[in-house]
Amino acid sequence: MKLSIIVATHNRPASLVRLVRSLAPQLHQGEHELIIAENGTTAPAALADELLTLTHLHERHRGKCQIQNRAIREAHGEVLVFLDDDLTASESYVAAVEAFFSGHPEFAAMAGRILPAQDPRTVAGDLSVYLDLPIFDRGTQVVEVRGVLGANMAFRASVLKTVGPFDERLGPGAAGHEEETEMSARLHRKGFRIGYAPEALVRHEVDPLRADRDRFIHISRERGRCRMLHEQHSALEVLSKIGIAWCRLKVARISRSSRWRIAREERRLAVARGMFDGLGIRG
Repeated sequence: MKLSIIVATHNRPASLVRLVRSLAPQLHQGEHELIIAENGTTAPAALADELLTLTHLHERHRGKCQIQNRAIREAHGEVLVFLDDDLTASESYVAAVEAFFSGHPEFAAMAGRILPAQDPRTVAGDLSVYLDLPIFDRGTQVVEVRGVLGANMAFRASVLKTVGPFDERLGPGAAGHEEETEMSARLHRKGFRIGYAPEALVRHEVDPLRADRDRFIHISRERGRCRMLHEQHSALEVLSKIGIAWCRLKVARISRSSRWRIAREERRLAVARGMFDGLGIRG
């Protein structure tokens, strides 16, 4: 089984090098290919590693989905793996992806395990509730899940040919988010199944600059607006979501709930308000 590993990157040269170094010892010529899909920078990042053979795609304009779709067109693997640049792959990551797709033919796509590289509370203290890290941990067993997470996901190439590429209206550099959510929904509509692969483990950097409430609320509101690009919700439904979310947050604050609970309710309300912002933008 040939794997194509596609790393989407934007202006994180040090993080990109760290990820590539974690992958390099696992890659074998003829069995794997590594594609760096870089967007939104004036020149490609330097990857000075003579032992590594890779394809480096570069696009000056921002758009994660656009550069990923270009990588899909150029990839030769039976399975296409997508990783974000601010990760470190476990020592057996590549073998785990191969074992998952070989051992589970019932699954068309993989949601890999994502854990933090450091304890968020040690890095950001009480503000760690606002880090908004893409952590994905469903335990140690392979199970079916509803969707993939963009930081660590994989698809059979034949399946992507059937459902089509990523929606370029979505994702970083475009509307901002929801590209993996839209893809997951499309897979389900076509009858494909998604499996969680606990051994396909990556660790996500914990950047203390992300521990910011205003940023957290802003991103959550963006997510809501993005949702309206690929889902249908009536004005009444959106207003109902806002009302319910506002009441939940009020109760959490009055009952002096944990900071974690309050942050979750703040996110729920911000997403609903973002959906209101996006009323009428579909299509």
